[in-house]
Amino acid sequence: MNLVEKILAKASGRRSVQPGEIVIAEVDRLLMHDLSGYLTAGVYDEKVDLPIPHPERAVMVFDHHFSPPTERQAGVLKFNREWARRKNINLLDCGSGNLHHAAVRGGFVKPGMIVVGSDSHTPVHGALGALAVALGNDSHAGTVLPYSKAWFRVPETVRIELHGATRPGTSTRDVALWLTARIGEGAMNYKALEFTGPYVKQLSFWDRWLFPLLCVDLGAKCSYVEPDEVTEAFVRTLPGGLPDGFPRGDGDPREAADVLRYDVGEVVPQVACPPTVGNTRAVAEAAGRTVQYAELGGHGGGRIEDLRAAADVLRGRRVHPHTRLNIVPSSREVFADAVREGLVLTLHEAGATWFPPSTGSNQAINMGAMAAGEAMISTHARNFPGRNGSTEAEMYLASAQTVAASAVAGEITQANGAGS
Repeated sequence: MNLVEKILAKASGRRSVQPGEIVIAEVDRLLMHDLSGYLTAGVYDEKVDLPIPHPERAVMVFDHHFSPPTERQAGVLKFNREWARRKNINLLDCGSGNLHHAAVRGGFVKPGMIVVGSDSHTPVHGALGALAVALGNDSHAGTVLPYSKAWFRVPETVRIELHGATRPGTSTRDVALWLTARIGEGAMNYKALEFTGPYVKQLSFWDRWLFPLLCVDLGAKCSYVEPDEVTEAFVRTLPGGLPDGFPRGDGDPREAADVLRYDVGEVVPQVACPPTVGNTRAVAEAAGRTVQYAELGGHGGGRIEDLRAAADVLRGRRVHPHTRLNIVPSSREVFADAVREGLVLTLHEAGATWFPPSTGSNQAINMGAMAAGEAMISTHARNFPGRNGSTEAEMYLASAQTVAASAVAGEITQANGAGS
């Protein structure tokens, strides 16, 4: 069996499972942000109202309303705080970081776990070798909180092998964006995606993170990177360390329903253009579009790797006077690293504005709302119309290098030397 099948078998008390079977499995972790937590709590109180046997398995992170601008939004956080304390669930308050990064940094996700959450990017935790899926708020209230269980149909697995070496100036984010277009949005409906191959195996943990992040846009149920020495070394740095005896796949590619192979040497710097993540093309083809905003942040950005890359581009340069560059660390730990490495001052002197660790301008709740005709280039995971303000505004997604270079130019442009 592969990793997903072994996790489901273990969690459902079975020796084995097969694709297509439906199992009822024990859930190890429920992840909620302030918006989904508020909805889940409302359903739970109104329709369920049973004891929660394992409150320690639930985690709520305030990452959307990280600085509530209205009394109504402040009321959502007040309700969530009181509900979390009353139910004894884990609460990470404003400034902790965005949901998924904060949960990982807090040691709440480990290899072999079953992790559920209403946020569509919950499958990103497959980067640690967890089975992570997005479920609706009603499922959280009806089965996960009162019974610590959920039902799953065992998915078929598609193995995605990445080979070769990237060109100078091409980042892992560029490869991930390129893959979305090559595989096709929605093409992997209800599949489990295994990201592997020589290219993936040589990446750091946080660069591997960018591939399971694609899961929802490809239509997959879950995705993962098989845990190895890179995973284990990273998990040992987290609270609670590395768990004993977590499942591992058999490593047999014949177990996959399909195998897709790609050469990353084909990839040049990419930008995902409106209206979807799959509308991806070479940066050179989108060059010249004026941008009023540039942002490092979101589930796919705000990593220390992104801040270092941006600082390399911006050191000794200034952001264009018509463009605002926003920096949103993915977690408090990333901000602390940025302070120690001098990146805060470097980016500040270049004209960037720092925001608290959070989900940033995602859904334009606290920052980054755009007016009609404006455009933003960012490291975020989504670019749907209206997601960051007006439906007549445009969001472009790119690597930290491209975002920083575009902030200096005031328009979409490629970083010097990229893609040669």
